Amino acid sequence: MALKQKVALIAGASGLVGQALTELLLEAPEYREVIILVRKPVERWQHHTGLRQVIVDYEHLEQQRHELQADDIYCCLGTTIRQAKTQENMYRIDVTYPLELARIAREEGATQFLVVSAMGADSHSRVFYSRIKGEMEQQLAQIGYESLSIVRPSLLLGKRREFRLGERTGAILARGLAPLFIGPMNKYKAISAEIVAEGMYRIAQRKPQGTVVYLSNQLQVAARPATR
Repeated sequence: MALKQKVALIAGASGLVGQALTELLLEAPEYREVIILVRKPVERWQHHTGLRQVIVDYEHLEQQRHELQADDIYCCLGTTIRQAKTQENMYRIDVTYPLELARIAREEGATQFLVVSAMGADSHSRVFYSRIKGEMEQQLAQIGYESLSIVRPSLLLGKRREFRLGERTGAILARGLAPLFIGPMNKYKAISAEIVAEGMYRIAQRKPQGTVVYLSNQLQVAARPATR
């Protein structure tokens, strides 16, 4: 495909990975347009050429299907139980919304879907968070994308808008213990949102066929520029 011909769509652009992805894709030579789905306009990107902000209502996504036409879909949707308040709300944000987006975008012509899941995702897990992420992955695989890339980062490093004590403490410990995460343990090493975004972008340009899962250590490798 010629340069500047593709359209990218990012769901969850206000999150850690979503923000990094938006900044990255706006400079990427492969995309002539980047669409971000937001609940309210993001001022920092309001006048950026090549960017289209779509005010979205995920409860009525079907009504906005004409605005979901893109080649590559990057899904970074997700929340915490603290933000969602209930498991039902969390399931809707982490599972229902991504699946509905994937389904509609596929029907509108998208051939590639990349999604941020979680380390330990398992539809049979007793841990609610891990279980719903596993369910999301399983159901996404049934939608029929030519290329479905599932990224399962470990602890994400980056500056969030809201304070999360557990993540802040974990990040401090992760940096201190980083030298211990070698060999098979490397997949548990904390990873920056920028590296996750870079990995997703480079994976998208390769467009691996079928469903492929990437752990943190594999994202680190994927984020490296291709050598000639």
